[in-house]
Amino acid sequence: MTGQQVVDVVVPAALRFLLPGRDRSAGMRRLRFDPDATVGHVVQAAGVPLTEVGGLRLDGVPTDPRARTSPGSRIEVTEAARPESPPGGGFVLDVGLGALARRMRLLGLDVAWRNDADDPDLVARAVAEDRVLLTQDRRLLMRRALPRGALVRGSRPDDQLADVLDRFSLDLAPLTRCTACGGVLDPVPKEEVAHLLEAATRRTYDEFVRCRACRRVYWHGAHARRIRTLIEHARMFSPPAGAGEPNRS
Repeated sequence: MTGQQVVDVVVPAALRFLLPGRDRSAGMRRLRFDPDATVGHVVQAAGVPLTEVGGLRLDGVPTDPRARTSPGSRIEVTEAARPESPPGGGFVLDVGLGALARRMRLLGLDVAWRNDADDPDLVARAVAEDRVLLTQDRRLLMRRALPRGALVRGSRPDDQLADVLDRFSLDLAPLTRCTACGGVLDPVPKEEVAHLLEAATRRTYDEFVRCRACRRVYWHGAHARRIRTLIEHARMFSPPAGAGEPNRS
């Protein structure tokens, strides 16, 4: 490629991991000029979903993703600002983020997740329910029909949760949602659920909550320490609106 028939995409250090390995040290990817490609198309062809972009400059001038490049153009990318405003309808997570979904539900966040949802299902739900799609699949984030999404960083669920809490400004209400389905939890008298409990649980615990949607029953029990640690870590990002540690029937 000659200097007159290319477009350079320059990304900040925080986004260099999205570039091919050979381009990361320089923080720039050089692509062949395409007269039909918009700035947004070129940036995504470089490997950076527009969901991760805060601003764009074309040849030194702020620009729109719909603008057109010229031979020899230089596109400069900035990272999306953090924290972002929370989504109106909550989140929808792809199939690979089940452990993250459970942690987010423990914190009271409205999270949709299914282990059999395919990409069109995820995008359709994000559109229909005004949800932000969270995924580690860059190509999924580049779908034109997707209104809003975010690339989740980190290989461990705890690191992924920290990334989500850092990216979005969220009001947390720990232990108010079912970890299995995301439904809202309500207090329930012990006598209404006693027949669902093992004898040791009936003897030991008196306070229970039940999911409005799937009817699972929870109580404050065996996993208390681990869940408390999760909530305390989340409080560094946003003050919680509730407390407690549930088990599940």
